[in-house]
Amino acid sequence: MKRLGNFLSAASALVLAATAQSAKAAPDNDSTGDNTGEAIIVTGTRQTGIRAADSAAPISLIDSGTLTRVGQPNLNQALTQIAPSFAAQQFGGDVANLTLSARLRGLSPNHTLVLVNGKRRHNTASFQVSGGAFQGGAAPDIDLIPPSAIARIEILTDGAAAQYGSDAIAGVINIILKDADHGFNASATGGAYYQGGGSSNAQSANLGTKLGEQGFLNLTVQHRYRGYSQQGGADRRVGNVDGSLLSGVPSSWGNIAGSPNLNPILGDAQNYLTTAFANAGYDFGAVQAYANGSFSRRVANSQQNYRLPNRILKSDGSYLYPGGFVPLIGIHEQDYAGTVGLKGALGKGTWDLSSTYGKDQIDVWTLNSANAGLYADTGYTPRNFYDGQFSSSQWTNNLDLTYPVEVGFAEPLHLAAGAEFRRETYGIVQGDGPSIYKEGPQAYPGFQPTDAGRHSRRAFSLYGDISAKPVAAWQVNLAGRFEHYSDFGNAFSFRANSRYDFSPGFALRGTVNTGFRAPNLGEQYYSATSVSPTSAVVQLPANSDAAKLLGFQNLKPERSTGISGGFVAHPIPRLTITADAYATWIRNRIVATGTILGKSGTTIVSQAVLDAVAAHGNVLDPAATYAGVSLFANGADTRTLGAEFSVTYPLSTAIGKLDLSLAGSVNDTKLTRNRLGSTLLNEGAVSNLETAAAPYKVGLGGLLTSGKLTVNLRETLYGPVSARVSPNSGATWYTSRIAPSVITDLEVGYKLSSAIDVAIGANNLFNRKPPLVPLIPGTVTATSGGTLINGGTVLNAPNTLSPFGINGGYYYARLSIAL
Repeated sequence: MKRLGNFLSAASALVLAATAQSAKAAPDNDSTGDNTGEAIIVTGTRQTGIRAADSAAPISLIDSGTLTRVGQPNLNQALTQIAPSFAAQQFGGDVANLTLSARLRGLSPNHTLVLVNGKRRHNTASFQVSGGAFQGGAAPDIDLIPPSAIARIEILTDGAAAQYGSDAIAGVINIILKDADHGFNASATGGAYYQGGGSSNAQSANLGTKLGEQGFLNLTVQHRYRGYSQQGGADRRVGNVDGSLLSGVPSSWGNIAGSPNLNPILGDAQNYLTTAFANAGYDFGAVQAYANGSFSRRVANSQQNYRLPNRILKSDGSYLYPGGFVPLIGIHEQDYAGTVGLKGALGKGTWDLSSTYGKDQIDVWTLNSANAGLYADTGYTPRNFYDGQFSSSQWTNNLDLTYPVEVGFAEPLHLAAGAEFRRETYGIVQGDGPSIYKEGPQAYPGFQPTDAGRHSRRAFSLYGDISAKPVAAWQVNLAGRFEHYSDFGNAFSFRANSRYDFSPGFALRGTVNTGFRAPNLGEQYYSATSVSPTSAVVQLPANSDAAKLLGFQNLKPERSTGISGGFVAHPIPRLTITADAYATWIRNRIVATGTILGKSGTTIVSQAVLDAVAAHGNVLDPAATYAGVSLFANGADTRTLGAEFSVTYPLSTAIGKLDLSLAGSVNDTKLTRNRLGSTLLNEGAVSNLETAAAPYKVGLGGLLTSGKLTVNLRETLYGPVSARVSPNSGATWYTSRIAPSVITDLEVGYKLSSAIDVAIGANNLFNRKPPLVPLIPGTVTATSGGTLINGGTVLNAPNTLSPFGINGGYYYARLSIAL
């Protein structure tokens, strides 16, 4: 906490010094400052014409210029640098490393609702199974939305399930697309990490044009590439900590081209992503038509753990791969979505009728691998395997009505009501024959026939909103929502919030809400086998007969209660301060169990577990030292306390305009009830809930504009993160920890002409990396990111818990054209 205190003291001094300077350097009516508070918002309210500065709920606005000044053209990473409450996953296991997730307020990715132009965005088909803070996530993949298509982002950090339905427990991210009917913008970006690897480039273009006399069409395309990065050192079965070969290990072992004696699993995946977005509208007079659509295609590969040569033996005892091999997990992903709608006036009120459909489809491959069982039985194994397919779709239809009623208050009573019908699907397609034969290929076995299936459900909801201003200074907003799900029944949520402006310079606001989250279909039906060089774990579907053999029940919805309160202050011209504290209680929270062992070495730990695996039709690798199952269950009740604040101050100086900002988020999550017991929800799983998210994140920024030159500097302080890990199935626990860290981002831009801008910059300017994973005393066993390293994994590994990534500094250049 001493570092946090020093950081905040320095930040406060900078803001106060700037305030004093501004009082002398600029007149009170200076208009050069940030005017996002004047922007009209559409999130968190059904009432039109509400300014962000007047909102009764905490809403952050991020404009397109702010997104542009972030080095990486990746929306997840951009928001991580800009928004204090937002955190992006930096590293994942298996398919999760190809489709990284994100979250708000230290809660699950599933607790944040994502909207595009106010309409619900469909979920990704990729399901985060690997352990860690993002486990279980299947939220919409905003990485598929190019920043160049975005006009602004509105982030509501408050529970809003009563207004928007399931998932809006931590908050709502509403992405507003560009709607200009003129202009052309293009950019090209390239960069790489300080020590090489992870080279990337991106090209994007945005075009606005008129559509007839009263319409617009706005188009965006982006292509993005990122190469592999590699962190860490030798595989401990082959090398020593210093990288030399272990005594008695043949020199050919581990001699993989491009990474001799290294295990390349830790690092970025190779990723090709192409996206296209369209946004359109036409005003017919009494009726306005609107539509938007998107298409994305991603081809990505992630390097997996090195396999020893003796993993695949020929009939004469020689090795199929004399130097060993590194399998790849690859995906071919297609994602598309579209919305069409009509809206218009209804007397003094409005109506809005819309339909939105979205689908994500991911084909999964294991490449450069082998099936040991198939090779032993037939003398043949392919190198590449089709493991099967995930798919997820969502069809949402909405009718929204608003109407003002005069009741003698300072403003009319604003009434809103509406209905929604939604159909969701989730499916798994089985893999090809070689991928499902016996234990399947090394790294990622194909989906068995018993894994495969197609599942769907329907949800219908009704909602009502009332917004009132009894007097000019007092806002009161009430909302209620009833929902019926075909797979679990009914849910009701309510929300009440209020704001009172004591003066033009000071207001208090607060919210009380209840919410819920329906278990997503992936949590209920996802099934696969995860393997490492020493283990095999079957992910049993929570709603399966095999899970019931172990005593588990079908998943139930999560329920939440939240309260928040804060203030908005303008103590002097142009200085804006906001602060809000909150508490969120979640009951029946869906969590992953720890691995329930069936076998450890040659010992049968639980025959019931092995019977459940057999009942589900899975065959485990006989070479695996550890074998077991995991599944999702309503296993925890949690309480999250937190606070968020922001300070913005634009001022004029002798050398140009300077926009200063200080923003931060503090949160603390505690397990209040363990519904599974300490064996199934063990210390490691609890630490994923409580300590794997940074307890605070504070950012200090300054944007200087001086003639043709711009300089954008950000300092971000990340709080400590930690995880509990065990080398012996829970008999002994150790803590893997990363201390508080300060990351510096810098960009310098120059306007070459009225149409051309160039910029160079760095994310993590001083190449800060997380600490290397310490060895457990008396062994060469290490812990990394909450995952035990006790077999064929990486020595000298960076701690993958890091909230700022494991690759160090990223340096880039950008060329932009605006016509």
